[in-house]
Amino acid sequence: MNNQKFHLLVVDDEAFNREILAEMLSGAGYEVIQAADGEDAWEILNGGQYKFSTVLLDRMMPRLDGMALLARMKADSRFANLPVIFQTAIDQPQDIAEGIKAGAFYYLIKPVDERVLFAIVQSAIGFYKLTGTTVLPEVAEEIDLSRAIKCCEFRFRTLLEARSVAKALAGFYPEPKRAYFGILELLVNAVEHGNLSITYGEKTRLLQQGLWEREIGHRLHLPEYASRQVLVRVEGEQDRIRLEVLDEGDGFNWQDYMEISPERVFDPNGRGIAMSKMTSFDSLEYLDKGNHLVAIVNL
Repeated sequence: MNNQKFHLLVVDDEAFNREILAEMLSGAGYEVIQAADGEDAWEILNGGQYKFSTVLLDRMMPRLDGMALLARMKADSRFANLPVIFQTAIDQPQDIAEGIKAGAFYYLIKPVDERVLFAIVQSAIGFYKLTGTTVLPEVAEEIDLSRAIKCCEFRFRTLLEARSVAKALAGFYPEPKRAYFGILELLVNAVEHGNLSITYGEKTRLLQQGLWEREIGHRLHLPEYASRQVLVRVEGEQDRIRLEVLDEGDGFNWQDYMEISPERVFDPNGRGIAMSKMTSFDSLEYLDKGNHLVAIVNL
């Protein structure tokens, strides 16, 4: 496995735990940087010497604990979408749900299983490759375009096209960064679970095996999916922006995914819709069988 270009930051106040993780990850080809606590980690992140792809973070630490460091990262645009994997001895569902709601990508319970570790790190890096290097429209930071939009419509098929569409749409929202990740999550969901009919269980397995992107590419070329498109429509109204997303899939049981469930916190997927609802929109609802959604941002 050649992962030399990917830098990982391992943060733990127990030197033995850091060394174990560093040994496993270095053996798989990753470049591992270690930090003894949250303050050390923050200094390393601020220093800018390394471009990290993922942070593995202990939750319970002196000086600055994992939750506090995660909050700092989410509040800083440089690190807001850098995946954070908590590795902790705390296995209470309510504590894990708290971390997920705060923006953690995943939880690993100590002692960490090596195969699970590699699968989740690969999944986190895949997520960061899709979202982490996106530069949002700077003009929206200087000029509020939310009042200028009347109506626009996009059709797309692939995840890369979804990223481009999300980037374009975010520029019309009063808070582009807040809007972008929520829009992208919904568009990705429309491609993979909608048009390509990847089930929740299938995505969990694909992420754990590091095969998610490959399966997306494979299904895009299958005859039964090749012509399917996602329709996105955004309309500016007097006091709100209305986003509609329609896919050509069979729908899904969307009611189960509107909130973060403690029962699913150990899965590497299944939180995107709830996170979009919490962080990017004032309201979000699915219509009919679940292949049509409406998301609102009030102005």
